[in-house]
Amino acid sequence: MRILNRLMRILNLYAGLGGNRKLWKNVAVTAIEKNADVAALYKKYYPSDIVIVSDALEYLETNYREFDFVWSSPPCQTHSFMRRHNPAAIPKIPDLSLYSQIFFLQSYFNGKYAVENVRPYYQPLLNPQIIDRHLFWANFIIHPLRIKKPANIVEDSTSIEGRELLAAWLGIDYDFSVSVSGNGHVEQALKNCIHPLLGDHVLKCAQASQPVLFE
Repeated sequence: MRILNRLMRILNLYAGLGGNRKLWKNVAVTAIEKNADVAALYKKYYPSDIVIVSDALEYLETNYREFDFVWSSPPCQTHSFMRRHNPAAIPKIPDLSLYSQIFFLQSYFNGKYAVENVRPYYQPLLNPQIIDRHLFWANFIIHPLRIKKPANIVEDSTSIEGRELLAAWLGIDYDFSVSVSGNGHVEQALKNCIHPLLGDHVLKCAQASQPVLFE
């Protein structure tokens, strides 16, 4: 989509390995990723994108006016339904910056936005759109989509075979000899990826829709 004879400018927050971005065409993307190792892999996959190692919220607050569309997939680990129902998981206070950026985008951003996360263990503070296993807070309608996933593909991602299957399903040519520092283990970086078909679907819905406000 071109806007006034220029490419649509997209801000891709918490970009990770860029699964959501894989099928986007004719757009100008700025990707924000805090983990330098992950950002380097993203840049390898998408050399034409601007990739910045920075805090996503700080960058959004300062630069939101420069973009037509904002995609944000903040970390889901403190919200996940599985954390509350996994006896081995250590309790964590939910990171409510998920909601602070939604309020910020609702109040100040004039373009389209989509904030994505997983099913939480609590009642969401704002009503989302539910697309497959994902929750979205967006100012446009995201039409239903179902992407078939091989059984147990995420659960098996800690094994070498499981990681390879997950990477193949995502269409990511991942080099498993490359390590990822910090909390971004190889399997976690893959688990965090949005399937490219879903990323493409959401962007196309944004391009085709008029903005609406979701309470």
